[in-house]
Amino acid sequence: MNILLLGSGGRESALAWKLSQSPRCNNLYIAPGNGGTGAYGTNVKLSPLDFDAIRAFVADKSIDMIVVGNEDPLVAGIYDYFEADPVLVVGPSKAGAALEGSKDFAKRFMQRHGIPTAAYRSFTAETVEDGCEFLSTLKAPYVLKADGLAAGKGVLIINDIDEARSSLREMLGGMFGKSSATVVIEEFLSGIECSVFVLTDGNGSYRILPVAKDYKRIGEGDTGLNTGGMGAVSPVPFADAEFMRKVEERIIKPTVDGLKADGIVYRGFIFLGLINVGGEPMVIEYNVRMGDPETEVVMPRLASDLVDLVEAAAKGNLGSVPAEHDPRPAVTVMAVSEGYPGSYPKGRLIEGNLLPEGSIVFHAGTALDEAGRLVTSGGRVLAVTSLADTIEGAREKSYKALEKITFQGLYRRGDIGLDILEMMK
Repeated sequence: MNILLLGSGGRESALAWKLSQSPRCNNLYIAPGNGGTGAYGTNVKLSPLDFDAIRAFVADKSIDMIVVGNEDPLVAGIYDYFEADPVLVVGPSKAGAALEGSKDFAKRFMQRHGIPTAAYRSFTAETVEDGCEFLSTLKAPYVLKADGLAAGKGVLIINDIDEARSSLREMLGGMFGKSSATVVIEEFLSGIECSVFVLTDGNGSYRILPVAKDYKRIGEGDTGLNTGGMGAVSPVPFADAEFMRKVEERIIKPTVDGLKADGIVYRGFIFLGLINVGGEPMVIEYNVRMGDPETEVVMPRLASDLVDLVEAAAKGNLGSVPAEHDPRPAVTVMAVSEGYPGSYPKGRLIEGNLLPEGSIVFHAGTALDEAGRLVTSGGRVLAVTSLADTIEGAREKSYKALEKITFQGLYRRGDIGLDILEMMK
């Protein structure tokens, strides 16, 4: 099978690593890929949003399946674009991608299908004063979400009501461009978050992948600015059999059945951003693809052939294909550029052991310069993942591997997984 993977980050690096292991993968192309994905296939200079160029490439290379890594092509309708073509596309239709593309759509979907989530209301520039009034009915902190895609930056959590009202006006005035033309205000939920990943085939069958917890804040102890993710751990101790039973019955099944009932074609990954509120799971958000850096911790724990799984999902017959999990825990630690998540330099030389024994280094923001040297090209540069018999052991291996990698200004959090170890005492 010839496969085209769209994307360029750490998530795509982990997907490429896993896809390339399948005996059924003849040729793997990554568009555009990064400085490390060439180890698993062939990088090609294609934009994931240039559907016409992708179609020409698919024909030229006899591509059998397109795996869409990031959300932008899905929200733009890549599934619909290729629906009449013979190539398989792993991902939802444009209508299904609205679960991530529109917070308001996702909230209305959850409300319609009885899926537990925070109370909310949506507002536009015309109803901004109603929004300010609604804020007074809530308790601090106040959660404001841009309705559309905002590159992970469209959520504000504010403690002061006057600041929240001012931010609402700024958001509706264009703070995030068209993404915040509508703003969702919702109640703040207090609890521990986790990420649950589901692969579904659009016909009611689904497979649950290993559960993970990521770390969004730049600083240790979950302090400082939000990032795309500074690390991840899998499994999550509180996501035990009873918690996951509730997740499956109250969230996964109603989501999969709700998509089908609404006539929405959805053949791909569903990311459930959940929060454990006193033992009860609630949905914070949907994403319509795998998460990052969670993919880097989940893929090493997936014991089944990923090509078999995504092909079955894309064909609509996932029911007979198992998704087996490696019981060993995994820990991922991100190495990021100086200044991230603000402005950061690029082009800094990466040196050291990028093939450590017992660990995997997934490339995220890397590139090859004109001399063929590996350099930094993004805020999140590398993700180091290790498996071990214990979370403590996996954590130790990842940090030891990262000690042998250097680039100027390298920063990493030193506390990834410590809260999980504390929970387990």
